[in-house]
Amino acid sequence: MRHSLALLAAAAALTTGAAQAADYAIDPTHTFATFEIGHFGTSTNRGRFDKKEGTISFDRAAKTGKVDITIDVGSINTGTAAFDKHLQSADLFNVAQFPKARFVSDKFVFTGDKVTEVQGQFTLLGKTQPLTLKASQFNCYDSPMLKREVCGGDFEAVIDRTAHGMNYGIDWGFPKNVRLIVQVEAVKQ
Repeated sequence: MRHSLALLAAAAALTTGAAQAADYAIDPTHTFATFEIGHFGTSTNRGRFDKKEGTISFDRAAKTGKVDITIDVGSINTGTAAFDKHLQSADLFNVAQFPKARFVSDKFVFTGDKVTEVQGQFTLLGKTQPLTLKASQFNCYDSPMLKREVCGGDFEAVIDRTAHGMNYGIDWGFPKNVRLIVQVEAVKQ
């Protein structure tokens, strides 16, 4: 009898642990990838990518997760059509040859119950480099509108664009470092 109870308890524990893991789809209406880069030391150029898709697997109890997000680089939007066109050109994002950027991770870092970092690989212009997104906030909630759990947060990182082969303007004094700001919310599936 004790052996049977122990097996039942172990099975219940495994089932409970597995129930914690879940898959989430990013909500494109609450997910934005934006960038900031200095402009001759006077102001900051900003832009965002309007089209993105991806999935997140998250297990709060096990403190694990996976991310796979793809950005349509051609959807770049600075609010100025001529600037967007130049950013899409071979000088910078080279959208004709490299239409997508991608972030993939299987390493979530926690402090207590909160995600503080997501460490992964970022592919831009066909070159993949390590990237750590640091969370300034992270939370999960039950959405009263969707009637499902939503998890997300605000993340940021600084990348060296020259590590991806984006060297335009370096000789003129444009900075090589670009600040990425990522706001993401994902809906439990």
